[in-house]
Amino acid sequence: MEAFCDAYVKRMQERVESFDAVLQGLPAEALDWSPGPELNTLAVLVTHTVGSVRYMIGDVIAGDDSGRVRSAEFQVSGMSAETLRQRLAEVLAYSHGVVANISAEDLGVERYSPQHNCTFTVAMSLLRALDHLVEHLGHAQITRLLWEQKVKTTAP
Repeated sequence: MEAFCDAYVKRMQERVESFDAVLQGLPAEALDWSPGPELNTLAVLVTHTVGSVRYMIGDVIAGDDSGRVRSAEFQVSGMSAETLRQRLAEVLAYSHGVVANISAEDLGVERYSPQHNCTFTVAMSLLRALDHLVEHLGHAQITRLLWEQKVKTTAP
């Protein structure tokens, strides 16, 4: 089980490092820029990803209520890249602590998710957390590319 937990946290760390790379070198304006209607900013993508991962691993698996207000994650603005990167680092460290205490027997245990109004096994909760992280990392990478195209085409 230790090998699984180590591999899980390593994979999560790699994805967090990729999120960090997306944020590197961007001006503050880029963090609150949306590529179009109904599309999220980088600040929103990071904030929502952190909220989702923390919820599935903390609230659902560990039973540690985060007080998450999901709708508020989509309203953030004015956050620095450093603050966003710190939030990613914090959720990674928190997740590592929870995952390190999961046993093989725990993986099949069902946990209730009030947000989803259903139960998930611990294994499925872990997968959902990592899937969500990877999904929104992809969105963030595309958003950065679109920002760079915008800057390139509007440069004098």
